[in-house]
Amino acid sequence: MSEIRLRTVIRAQRNNQALIDGTITPKGFAFDFVEVPVLIQGFRRMVRGLEFDVSEMAFTTYLCAREHGVRFTALPVFLVRTFHHGATLHNVHSGVEEPKDLEGRRVGVNRGYTVTTGVWARGILADEYGVDLSEVRWLRSGDEHVAEWVPPPNVGDIPEGKDLPDMLAAGELAAAVNITIDHRDVRPLIPEPDRAAFDALRQRGHYPINHLLVVRDDLLEAHPGLATALFEAFAEAKSLYVEQLRRGALETDVDRTYFKVMEVLGNPLPYGVEPNRAMIETLVRHTTNQRIISRPVTPEGLFAEETRDLIA
Repeated sequence: MSEIRLRTVIRAQRNNQALIDGTITPKGFAFDFVEVPVLIQGFRRMVRGLEFDVSEMAFTTYLCAREHGVRFTALPVFLVRTFHHGATLHNVHSGVEEPKDLEGRRVGVNRGYTVTTGVWARGILADEYGVDLSEVRWLRSGDEHVAEWVPPPNVGDIPEGKDLPDMLAAGELAAAVNITIDHRDVRPLIPEPDRAAFDALRQRGHYPINHLLVVRDDLLEAHPGLATALFEAFAEAKSLYVEQLRRGALETDVDRTYFKVMEVLGNPLPYGVEPNRAMIETLVRHTTNQRIISRPVTPEGLFAEETRDLIA
């Protein structure tokens, strides 16, 4: 029997490299990789048109799309993890000296309010610093992947023709989330954010998930075993990468971050529901509290049934 070919979009990164170069393939299936130069455009195309069979996906986009009936389901394959204590920048002349000072102010949000980095960053502000997120006016620089999503009343848009980094540098915004800027008046709102992030990791296992994997529902229904085959292939590729990290093959800043995480957790990229339950529940809580989804969901309810007990 010939292999079933899967139109697939994933980021080229070292934990996926063995899949991209064909060293590892899912049993009974084969990847046809589609190049999407800007990965977030791939997310949008998957959410709005189901253009691919298998796709990397931002976790919060998945939660939002799932609530709006998009016909794909996630696998507990968590392709990208990062820290977000440094994601909120403030203008030092804005009068904002600590996170609570954001209340009553205007804060920019790169792209959409449902962007996963923004959700995690706001969750940190609320959980660790007591910020009442409903008292902040959040201004987006773009729209949302899930076009049907309706923002809460305290979410708006920056004026047409304006640039988010320029607005922050000029003091038109007190702070902004998830932007890149090099300006003398702009600094991280949370002091020593890398240290704060690793303190949170060591003290309470705070290790945010950004991206996972989704598969079209019609394919999962037509091909029992597809979800398991994909999970196992991605897990095998990831294991090869982790072994490279253990040998000290640190080529990028991402590698060096995962190596530091490995020193704390042992496994820098755990796949599976159970080892990630606390972080999944935390993200669901954040998306519910931030009014991105209307009701909480259980971790088990988010993932393909045949993968719920798999761990790598």
